[in-house]
Order: sequence, then structure tokens, then C-alpha cells
Amino acid sequence: MKQDVSKIADKISQVQSTLSVINGKWKLPILLSMYSGVSRFRDLQRSIPTITTRVLSKELKDLEGNKLIVRIVHDTYPVSIEYKLTTHSHTLAPMVDEMIKWGKHHGKGFPGVSSS
Repeated sequence: MKQDVSKIADKISQVQSTLSVINGKWKLPILLSMYSGVSRFRDLQRSIPTITTRVLSKELKDLEGNKLIVRIVHDTYPVSIEYKLTTHSHTLAPMVDEMIKWGKHHGKGFPGVSSS
């Protein structure tokens, strides 16, 4: 029984670790936009309805800090900045796909969930 408890505790720890990287309202929508090929700040902002400039900037810094994206500054005039997904972020794609499937199948029955 003690071994089962430690296995469960380990699983909980791994889930919490994952959630600490992708938590919040905006990180997954940002990653989804980037998986679709969007890489510049303004394009990301346009692709995600209702996200503010301030929030997008903060979330991009968090994603960069967690090594899910890299920020590339092009030495042009004016300066051009784009964001690229890392190999590390692509490992999340299968999980995100499963979350989308789950949401399509189960999401409509929850209070506060839009039907879009």
C-alpha cells in the first residue's frame, strides 16, 4: 500500500510540475497560435481575442523562461522581434491535442464554458 501511495504522490508531483508551466488562461492559446505558425507579437495578439498587450508580453516572458519559446530580435530598422517554438514546446502538442478532443466531447456541459 505504501508503494501505491508513493506512486500516486509521484504522479501528482509530475502533473503539478506540468501545470506550473502551462497554467493560466493564456499560455495554451498562445502556444496554439504559435503551433499554427504565428510568430510576431502583433499577429499573436490579433489571433487571440481579448488578450491585452500587457498580458501577452508577460505570458511570452513566462513561456520563454520555461524554455517553451525563444525570442529572436532581428537587427533591422525598425527592430523586428519574433517568437519561435522550441523543441521542448513541441513535446506538449500531443497533450494539447488530447485536451482539444476532450473539450469538444465534454466541454459543453460545464457552467461558464462557451459553446464556440
